[in-house]
Amino acid sequence: MNYFNAFWVGGLICLIGQILIDKTKLTPARILTGYVVMGIILTAIGVYEPVVEYAGAGATVPLLGFGYSMAKGVEKAVAADGLLGAFTGGLSSTAGGIAAAVFFSLIAAFVFKPKTK
Repeated sequence: MNYFNAFWVGGLICLIGQILIDKTKLTPARILTGYVVMGIILTAIGVYEPVVEYAGAGATVPLLGFGYSMAKGVEKAVAADGLLGAFTGGLSSTAGGIAAAVFFSLIAAFVFKPKTK
């Protein structure tokens, strides 16, 4: 049942993103940043934690999950370091994902040899 819950919640998040791409004039970059910010806001007001507990990876892997990870990192760092944690917690909690994105983007750039338009 855990796999099913992860599948339908993650699919619903992606479906909403696809509808936004198809039916609005929002660019994919704006949708991406909107999802991350919405993940932070939903975590801050306590709505996203139950979704993560219910859906697991279906809620933590999409972009809302990146915002969730950042918000949880800030929360933990503020509890440990005070106000300074508000500035460092988000990056330290998501550093692995950011490093992987940079690394794999570099590999893709070497493999596919991008050209300017």
